[in-house]
Amino acid sequence: MARLIVQPVTLESARVRLDLPTRADTAAITEACQDPEIVRWTTVPTPYREQDARTFVDALVGPGWASDREYTWAIRPAGSTWLAGIISYRTAGRDLGFWLAPSARGAGLMHDAVRLVVGWAFEQDAPDVYWECYQGNTASAAVARAAGFSYTGLGAARVPDRDGGPTAAWTALRRADGTPASELPWPVA
Repeated sequence: MARLIVQPVTLESARVRLDLPTRADTAAITEACQDPEIVRWTTVPTPYREQDARTFVDALVGPGWASDREYTWAIRPAGSTWLAGIISYRTAGRDLGFWLAPSARGAGLMHDAVRLVVGWAFEQDAPDVYWECYQGNTASAAVARAAGFSYTGLGAARVPDRDGGPTAAWTALRRADGTPASELPWPVA
């Protein structure tokens, strides 16, 4: 990325608003992180407590923006203050991470959120954006595929599992110039 962003940026579409998660969101974050699917496919602490949400907001979100390491947004339905999910872009690996609360799934919010963040990363001169999920996470793979990522294969996850061990991951890349990174078929329809 060519320039340092230290002030949070709000991104919007007709369906979604991405802004800074705050202490006011800790209850919604805590509730969402009780979901077995979020626990299964991410490395959130388990059990997830409100203190974990406060630590996330206080120690990761603001400092991530200030240090140019990780940009984290709350995903909110347009016109609402409710936190439906989280999406982050990490600069070192030019990669995305995201989750969505169960009650927010199926409304296109994550699809819009990914497109907004990827577009924003390209505006910051990122040549590409990397995505991965643990093998078998078909919902995450469907979002990445719909957002224009090219499936690049099965490999070791960059992010170890909750216990620090290796795990297999589906990987994909989206290039700023629009050229496909691979011709491999996606493992999901």
